[in-house]
Order: sequence, then C-alpha cells, then structure tokens
Amino acid sequence: MKKPTSKIREELARLQEQLKQAETRDAERIGRIALKAGLGEIEIDDADLQAAFEDVAKRFRGTNAGSNGKGKTAARTTGTSSATSLSASAATSQAGEA
Repeated sequence: MKKPTSKIREELARLQEQLKQAETRDAERIGRIALKAGLGEIEIDDADLQAAFEDVAKRFRGTNAGSNGKGKTAARTTGTSSATSLSASAATSQAGEA
C-alpha cells in the first residue's frame, strides 16, 4: 500500500526537524569541548580550523572502525593528545600566518 504524498511530506518535515535538533546538539557539544581545549582564544581561519577538525575525525574513525564499543576508552585517552595536537597545529598555522 502506497503512502499518500501528504503523509510522506509530513514525515519528511518531521525528520528534517529531528536532524536539525541533532545537529544543534552535536554543534553545542563540540563547541563546548573546543572552548575547554582553548580553541576559542586562538585566532585561526575557519578553513584551517575545519581542516584540523577533519584530521582529528580521520584519526578517530581509523582507530574505532568496526569497534564494538571497547575502543572508546582508548579514544578518550587519545582525545587529550588529539586536542593538544589540534591546538598545536592551530598555533603552528597561526605562527605561519604572522
């Protein structure tokens, strides 16, 4: 049995709202962590900062690929060094721009 178009549109609108809320939660969480790591005090171009975040994401995806949750402790342990590395990378980038 096919769904009427109006029902599909309603479901799509509901899912888009859920996605928006989930993205807002993620952004707030990441923003809080970035501020705690001191990234709010560093003057860095948004493109450079995004590239640094992408590098961090690649590192964590590589270590947790196919994980069943057991790798989370290791990720948390390396999270501090990754944040430090990100800050160092941003500082290096900032020094190169000066």
